[in-house]
Amino acid sequence: MHNLTTIDAPVDVLSHHLLDSLAILLDVQRVVGPGVSRILDVGAGGGLPGLALAIAAPNLRVTLVDKVQKKIAFLTQVKIELGLGNVDCVHSRVEELRTASPFELIVARAFTSLAEFVSLTRHLLAADGWWFAMKGALPNDELNELARSQPDIRARTVRLQVPHLNAERHLIMMQVAR
Repeated sequence: MHNLTTIDAPVDVLSHHLLDSLAILLDVQRVVGPGVSRILDVGAGGGLPGLALAIAAPNLRVTLVDKVQKKIAFLTQVKIELGLGNVDCVHSRVEELRTASPFELIVARAFTSLAEFVSLTRHLLAADGWWFAMKGALPNDELNELARSQPDIRARTVRLQVPHLNAERHLIMMQVAR
């Protein structure tokens, strides 16, 4: 038995994890387009939203990165059992991760502040790429900190509607201003 989240009731897993993760799918598809795109899920934990996105959109090449080896071992087993050829699992701290090709989208769910998220992953983002941060309540303090510390980043907020979840959810879409 693997317990990678605090939510374990099946109905809550569906709404709080799976549907919550898939709430960003249309926005993901809008920014990356219909072709093959490289996505990095930072602090992947139990694989959300990365695994859900990889299953729902096979054109996405999803890399799951987490600093905890136990979580990466679990994600690797899930990848094998589900036959997900579009998923890579990497044990690393994101700030130490190096890749030959940058990512079109870097996504995080409950990872860190917006400014730190951008700072830790900037070296991994494609020139015209996007950061997606999944948040609960609108993080006004984090948005203000981001504007102060990284003035070249433009951010847009999207209020997410998650079926069967009566909680506030937001997607913060960020990109380097050009």
